[in-house]
Amino acid sequence: MTVPPVSPVSPVPPVPPVSPRLDVSLMDGYHSPQLDVEVRLNTNESPEPPPPAFTEALADALGGIAWNRYPDRAAERLRAAIADLHGVDPANVLCANGSNEILQTLLLAYGGPGRRALVWEPTYALHSHIARVVGTEVVTAERGSDFVIDADAALDTLTSVRPSVAFVCSPNNPTGTEESAALVAEMVATAATTGTLMVVDEAYGQFATATALDLVDDDAPVVVSRTFSKTWSLAALRLGYVVAPSWLIDELDKVALPYRLDAVKQAAGLIALDHVGDMEARVARLVGERERIIAALTTLAVQVWPSGANFVLLRPHGPDGSPGDKARGDQVWQALVDRSVLVRNCSGWPRLEGCLRVTVGTRQENDRFLEALADVVGGSGG
Repeated sequence: MTVPPVSPVSPVPPVPPVSPRLDVSLMDGYHSPQLDVEVRLNTNESPEPPPPAFTEALADALGGIAWNRYPDRAAERLRAAIADLHGVDPANVLCANGSNEILQTLLLAYGGPGRRALVWEPTYALHSHIARVVGTEVVTAERGSDFVIDADAALDTLTSVRPSVAFVCSPNNPTGTEESAALVAEMVATAATTGTLMVVDEAYGQFATATALDLVDDDAPVVVSRTFSKTWSLAALRLGYVVAPSWLIDELDKVALPYRLDAVKQAAGLIALDHVGDMEARVARLVGERERIIAALTTLAVQVWPSGANFVLLRPHGPDGSPGDKARGDQVWQALVDRSVLVRNCSGWPRLEGCLRVTVGTRQENDRFLEALADVVGGSGG
């Protein structure tokens, strides 16, 4: 029997690598370094846990959860409780897994290819980051030298750029500065003429002196986002929400994932809202500590900015008394870490050369920070 010749085996073409979108591959992720230190003041968490009554009530509530069933898709009870807190209708509230998911949901509905998002830098990095992730062009405007938005320039920018979405963070992260209620109202009025959705990020709203919540109306293109992470001492819970016109909530519900809020999160949010008094007392204590920190910083060799949040931005002077640069900021940050105190190093961020951001902690933690900083930079005021 004749065996037919064996044809040479064609080489298998290499499998092309699986690649992300080019714009995504060029991005940096959002990270906050976590180190093993005795005093951690770098992520704006509450230094105090929720009251024991909250933990006890949540433990009891877990026994009543039907684990084999999906949670309430609309989170109706939680939305109603948040609405009652702010004096609005439940149709004006949408909840999500932290305020970052709220921002993502807003951009999924109102951002995307061919659309623009406007931010005033320096500000919360995730506004721009999430916008770019969903394919939105980001337009950057500058804050003033005091890190507050200039009113005339802001209105001119809104009119000329005509963004689909504009973000105002007040109190602003990482600077702590607040925008005036009058300015935010003017921006909303201008946004109504440019087809812009104005997003007011109030993650630190309860620490501040003003809010945009009273601007939310079915005739105004404004939304206010908030979180349970800071003032409610529930950073581990990852629960946020937005107060917005009812028609906008309907649009957001189209792009939000179904059953996104698990039953434990909904139960915990409801129980937290039974402890408003505890939250308000905790906020008052932190505001008092914030002002004590700022007063102490004015006696040290640093520049310090006013804050309406639960953190303070500062810039250590150079050894010769000159304005600190990135190298000085890095040096002081490391010196604090060497003393087992961790703050946020913002020294490499645009316009924040040499700056550090410290979260308000307990009185004892704040004393440790101030003592360590004084040991590093010395006194003389700034």
